Amino acid sequence: MSPVQQPITAELRQWIVEQAQAGVQPEAVLESMKASGWQEEVAIAALEDTLRGFLDDRARANLLPPPVPVPDPLPPEGGMPATLMAGDREVRVLLAMRNPRVIVFGGLLSDAECDEMIDLAGRRLARSETVQTDTGASEVNAARTSDGMFFERGENALCQRIEARIGALVGWPVENGEGLQVLRYRPGAEYKPHYDYFDPAQPGTPTILKRGGQRVGTLVMYLNSPKVGGGTTFPDVQLEVAPVKGHAVFFSYDRAHPSSRTLHGGAPVLEGEKWVATKWLREGVFR
Repeated sequence: MSPVQQPITAELRQWIVEQAQAGVQPEAVLESMKASGWQEEVAIAALEDTLRGFLDDRARANLLPPPVPVPDPLPPEGGMPATLMAGDREVRVLLAMRNPRVIVFGGLLSDAECDEMIDLAGRRLARSETVQTDTGASEVNAARTSDGMFFERGENALCQRIEARIGALVGWPVENGEGLQVLRYRPGAEYKPHYDYFDPAQPGTPTILKRGGQRVGTLVMYLNSPKVGGGTTFPDVQLEVAPVKGHAVFFSYDRAHPSSRTLHGGAPVLEGEKWVATKWLREGVFR
């Protein structure tokens, strides 16, 4: 039968929704439709359109914030390239997940850049703080046992070069990024699982968002390789990224909500030290 002879009816849409509510995977629903005589392109169109509406309705019912555009280094048409150009440097794609969007890059920074960043930051380290979304201020948090400092965006030639490289890699304006934060974790230090977006339910969040909107992406760059421990963990998807000097892990979150599945943390350093540089990306220009 041709697509014209196979109208996507309300009954078909309802059946698709019922399958989704029962937990049947879209691939299995598609195979059932094809086995019943539906042409593949019609079945796919019906599935995509119906499930998109179903998910949007469910999001509204759960009072989820609407999705927003996010940086994404990989092409939308799919397929994972082995390497990507990041302005002045070619980097390797070592791992890519779509839900959540997590990408591990190899060789984003050179050894010399890592060493220079540690040297520059080491002179200004202090006990790390976190942003308090109930007030908008920063304070020491027992969940984050590290030393750290912030560079202003474009503060020096090294920061400018790395920020331009990140912008080219993820396709996001440099001015939409916060300044680089450098952290040092000594043996036993960790950062317990948390989200990087600012909680919309907290009273201090509107003040924070005036500086550039929500955070929508994070890039963690490893400046050294600790002997044991210190991986970046994603508990919701049982993933741990090893901290390898020069490598980086990127993840994005299109909603300021746990449904983004971007809960992550820094596992305890068991031997040696861990140095990282973190870049947070905002919706708009960060001032």
